[in-house]
Amino acid sequence: MTNGGENNPEIIGPDETADWDDDLQEVVPSAAQAPRRVSVGFEEHGQRLDKALAHLLPDLSRNLVQQLIEAGAVRVNHLAQIRPSAKVRLGDLIDVRADLAPQARAFEPQVMDLAVVYEDEQVLVIDKAVGQVVHPAPGHWSGTLLNGLLAHHPGARALPRAGIVHRLDKDTSGLMVVAKTRAVMDALVGAIARREVQREYLALVHKPWQGPVEQSIEQAIGRDPRQRTRMAVVDLSRQAGKPARTDVQLLLSQGGASLVHCRLHTGRTHQIRVHLRHLGHSLIGDTLYGGRPLAGLERQGLHAWRLSLTHPISGEPLQWQRSWPKDMGQAARALGLLPQDLPGL
Repeated sequence: MTNGGENNPEIIGPDETADWDDDLQEVVPSAAQAPRRVSVGFEEHGQRLDKALAHLLPDLSRNLVQQLIEAGAVRVNHLAQIRPSAKVRLGDLIDVRADLAPQARAFEPQVMDLAVVYEDEQVLVIDKAVGQVVHPAPGHWSGTLLNGLLAHHPGARALPRAGIVHRLDKDTSGLMVVAKTRAVMDALVGAIARREVQREYLALVHKPWQGPVEQSIEQAIGRDPRQRTRMAVVDLSRQAGKPARTDVQLLLSQGGASLVHCRLHTGRTHQIRVHLRHLGHSLIGDTLYGGRPLAGLERQGLHAWRLSLTHPISGEPLQWQRSWPKDMGQAARALGLLPQDLPGL
C-alpha cells in the first residue's frame, strides 16, 4: 500500500506474509553468491537450461535461475548463455555467478538519509519520502529502505526484513514504525494483527464526495484477474482474496475533488487505493487505479499522516504526526482543500 501498500503489501501479520515471501523468492541467498560450477548429468540431459540448473542448484528457485540466465550470470561450457530455454547435454559444465545479478544486492547495507521521527533502543519511526521503495523486489534490488536500515544500526542484520513490520507504497509518503530487536518485532507484528496500531492517512481523491460523510468499507481484496499488477475488490466465494476494512471520513469536498481521512484496520496490498476506487473516488495521480494527475500532483495523493501505538517495552502510549509533502500541499491548496482543523498542514 502501499502499500496503503509498493507494488508493495503493507502488513506482516500472521495471515499476511505471502506477498513478502514472493519477494524473498527472488533474492539470491547469501550462501549462493560464491561462484559455482555444476555438471549436467543423465537426469538433466536434454532439459531446458533453467530447469536443469534449478535441479542442480535446489537452493535457487527456477524463477530466480531464469533471471540469472537473462542477466548474463550463467555460462555453459565457458560461453555466456542468456536463453533459459536452451537445451543442455550430458557433461556440459555450467558456471553460475549469482553475485553478478542485481538481486545479490538486496540485503547490502547502504548509507542513506533517513527522516527519523523517533528512535530509542527498541523502536524506530521514520517519515518515508515519496519515491522510497521499502523492501527489495523485482526492479528495486538496491536503494530501498531495508538497505538503509541495514546501515543505520547493527541490529538490523539479525532481524527478518531488517525489522520492517509494515510497508508503504513507493509513491505513498509518511510514517512507518520499524523494530530494532526481535522481541519488539514480534510484539509489533502481534499488535498490528490485533489492530492495536492505529494508522491514519490523508488522501486526495477525484470527484465531489458521494455517499455518507463517514463510512466503513469492508470489502475483500485479491489479485485483479484482468491485470495482475493490480488488486481489486473480490467476492471471496468465487475468488481468492483476504478480508479488508478501511474507515473513511470526508474532510472537505470542493469542485471536482475531495480530501478524505482513512483509518486502516487491515493492511492488504494497495488497500486504500482499491477501496477508494471501489467507492468511485480514485486517488489523484493514481494511474494504476483510474486516477489522473491533477493540480500538479503526478503521483498518488496518499500520505500516512498519523501513527499511534503502545511502546512494546515501556507500555507508554505514543503518537506521531507528520504534515504531507510539498506536492500534496500545493495540490490541496490549488483545489481549495486545506482544512483548518488539521494542524501542521
